[in-house]
Amino acid sequence: MIPMVDLKNQYAALKDEIDSKLLQALESTQFILGPNVRDFEEEAAHYLGVPHAVSVASGTDALHLALVAAGIQPGDEVITSPFTFIATAEAILYVGARPVFVDIDPETFNLDPKQVKRAISPKTRALLPVHLFGQPADMNGLLTLAEEHGLSIIEDCAQSFGAQYQGRQTGTIGMAGAFSFFPSKNLGCYGDGGLISTHSSKMAEHLRVLRNHGSWERYHHSELGFNSRLDELQAVILRVKLKHIDEYNDQRRHIAQRYTSALGQIENVTPPHEAPETKHVYHQYTLLSSQRNSIMDALKKADIASAIYYPIPLHQQEVFANEYGNIHLPVTERIASQCLSLPIYPELKEADVDRIVEIIHSSLA
Repeated sequence: MIPMVDLKNQYAALKDEIDSKLLQALESTQFILGPNVRDFEEEAAHYLGVPHAVSVASGTDALHLALVAAGIQPGDEVITSPFTFIATAEAILYVGARPVFVDIDPETFNLDPKQVKRAISPKTRALLPVHLFGQPADMNGLLTLAEEHGLSIIEDCAQSFGAQYQGRQTGTIGMAGAFSFFPSKNLGCYGDGGLISTHSSKMAEHLRVLRNHGSWERYHHSELGFNSRLDELQAVILRVKLKHIDEYNDQRRHIAQRYTSALGQIENVTPPHEAPETKHVYHQYTLLSSQRNSIMDALKKADIASAIYYPIPLHQQEVFANEYGNIHLPVTERIASQCLSLPIYPELKEADVDRIVEIIHSSLA
């Protein structure tokens, strides 16, 4: 069996350090906003190259609280991608704003600045680009629009920890970046966890109050806040894994290059595109093929996992049917009908990559 992601081998390699650090944390009995949370925030901020990193309970909370701290209000519009996990749109709705879905770039699968420009209205207050699958969005194009129209940019970095755009880490280019540490992420913990990065001291201070019931001092509550704190034990795991993130991402890139070199020779398969001046970290390796079902069936028969991220774009989801039922986004809809993600994780063996490619080739022969 070749799974989509294999966390067992990674844990086995880190087991001694993780287990010993977890025991130390348990013995300290400092479980809420303890020293490991503080140290992880400092280490993550240093890695990303920002002065502030505020941890929260999940990637969804990271998006939500970032929008609150950015001042997004009911009635505002936030332009975002329809080709992403629903949490991106949920966070916008949580603050009472309206997601505005625009079509995506056919190569990167990320927000297309040309489409964004057409969608800006007097109600637009922010752009929420998603660095999908670890591929950075076209931030220069989006920054130009944001500056012209006075808009905030919140980066959805749930899948892009360690990815770079023109030498800068994703999550450091807009007003804030929102990261997820779901177990399968490039940097993942063993439960839920999230982080918000920002250059703004004022925003970071506000976020720390928001995540802790609106409290800046115990039993003093300055505003209605949330219970969204990264668990101390998850911070232990993230601190251990953070030391290896570049190694993990480099190995993902090596595997992706091996896939692309071979799949590029197969008719009716389009490997993922890596835009110039970016460092794609391949949270997912996602190809396009009009024969997707044939490929999936062949892989399944060989006991190899594959997955479709995402089969139904957000504007076509049942929960949004009343609001967006009449919208047609042709690029997004075509990609959703053809995309297929293959197994990718740092420990995936080259021989397994070659086997996967061989099966794909045979299924299309």
